[in-house]
Amino acid sequence: MSRLSILLFSLALAAASDVLHLDTSNFDQNVGGSKPAFVEFYAPWCGHCKSLAPEYEKVATAFKGQSVVIAAVDADQHRELGSRYEVTGFPTLKYFPAGSTTPEAYNGGRTAKDIVTFINEKAGTNGRIKEAPTAVTVLTESSFDSIVMDPKKNVLVEFYAPWCGHCKKLAPDYEKLAKIFNSEKDIVIASLDATEHKAPAEKFGVSGYPTIKWFPKDNKAGVAYEGGRSVEDFVTYINQHTGTERKADGGFSETAGRIPELDELAQRFMKNPSQRSAILAEASSKASSSSHSNAEFAKFYVMTMKRINEKGNDYAKQEAQRLERMVNSGSVAPEKLGELAKRINIAKAFNA
Repeated sequence: MSRLSILLFSLALAAASDVLHLDTSNFDQNVGGSKPAFVEFYAPWCGHCKSLAPEYEKVATAFKGQSVVIAAVDADQHRELGSRYEVTGFPTLKYFPAGSTTPEAYNGGRTAKDIVTFINEKAGTNGRIKEAPTAVTVLTESSFDSIVMDPKKNVLVEFYAPWCGHCKKLAPDYEKLAKIFNSEKDIVIASLDATEHKAPAEKFGVSGYPTIKWFPKDNKAGVAYEGGRSVEDFVTYINQHTGTERKADGGFSETAGRIPELDELAQRFMKNPSQRSAILAEASSKASSSSHSNAEFAKFYVMTMKRINEKGNDYAKQEAQRLERMVNSGSVAPEKLGELAKRINIAKAFNA
């Protein structure tokens, strides 16, 4: 790693951080006093230190305002401190009780939760990790069956470990996936910490992380998901297995909500003004007897035909534009976006 890269990494650690950065000038003022201290000895070039950094930041935030010092020392630059506390590898984590400069080595897990639990037990504190809101359904051992085994739900489950690098890499795309399907009432994007809630993981033969399984409505034995790990890959898989017509950007495909036989009637309706009464009657009959998966939207074809009769041929185009403005305004509730997208598609069927 270049000196510039090391410098940038060090600056990134210090910027907008709740971690107290110590060196030879301020170490003794903050460690060994009236507050217990938890100290990471790191090196800017250390890959494991970089992986720990976001978790360690969560630890510092968890104890912000409490009587615990969460600190870090660049022991590559300040080697005197590293030597004083026998630091031979990076990162090295040590706990200093209040009033003591004799540390206890920390050899536990490297997740924020592991470290916070350790400090709370040692210092009698009540640090809590502030997790960002998530669209992913977080499963526990007690909630697993009620959610995953629900015969009315199609559920995708990621079995993960907090320390798993591949799981961390997947996390942002898995969050995007959950947001895309958040408005689909019968689809759940879920995750389970398999290291904490071991029984469900053992039941379904989870032996590596992340393991992803699909639990459709009709098969609660679970199906191993072996596709790609991009948002596009997941969306394609779920569309194929549920009939949804979502896109990786969060929108809907141009055919969502459309019913081919009613599309054909819509086009005949526009091309043959003299036959509209008969075509409307035929559309009403098909809509009322349709068993298509989008049958709930068949009524919009009939409604649009009636509005065209009342307001003229430009109604469908104007209605599509009106609904698009509503969607683009950002004021529509997420659960309503799907309905509006499908109504837009149906209105456009009259302009094809």
